[in-house]
Amino acid sequence: MNVIDFNEEEQIKKDIERVRANVDSSSPMQRSAAIAKNEEDSTESEKMTKGDVVKEIISVIVNVLICFAVVFVITQFIGQRTVVSGSSMEDTLTDGDNLIVDKISYRFHDPVRFDVVVFPYKYEEDTYYIKRIIGLPGEDVYIDGSGNIYINGELLNETYGTEVILNSGIASSTVHLGADEYFVLGDNRNNSTDSRFEAVGNIKGDDIVGKAWLRVFPFGDFGLVDNIE
Repeated sequence: MNVIDFNEEEQIKKDIERVRANVDSSSPMQRSAAIAKNEEDSTESEKMTKGDVVKEIISVIVNVLICFAVVFVITQFIGQRTVVSGSSMEDTLTDGDNLIVDKISYRFHDPVRFDVVVFPYKYEEDTYYIKRIIGLPGEDVYIDGSGNIYINGELLNETYGTEVILNSGIASSTVHLGADEYFVLGDNRNNSTDSRFEAVGNIKGDDIVGKAWLRVFPFGDFGLVDNIE
């Protein structure tokens, strides 16, 4: 417990009286000015708060628009996600695989043999096929009765097919590829609708959406498509 002696008590009283005297001596105008200044400071603080909220809202809107713009540019010109449907590319790719398609590389160079590419199916809107390039522009493609593939009369050395081709389709006669045409096959050769059949035929280079670049799902099979054997 604190004890205040007489002298301390007298000093406290004097201090209180001095404060009261100062308050009483101030004019009504001074008091009004002080009150007005406090109200002005409060209003200014409120204005600044509202301004900060508006700035924050504008900042959020701008950031959202930037995100949408980045996503649009990526999906339209750089890459996009696609999901494999069906078994025509087994054992390389299987039904349900999630891929990233590289849409920009072919702006700088032409597709090469054995690239896995995505292109639209011409008889059904919003439907895309994924196949492997076998024949290049200007080449002759022929598949004999034993399922061997010949390019310009020479046997093609490749191991992507899961089994011997049983149906050569239109390639049972030599198929000549034009200046911007590609011959594609599914890796599951006997369960694939590809360039051997009129429904697909030769693929125009301008129709190729891009190259299957990266498998991102299933996570256990994550990796570059080129490295899948």
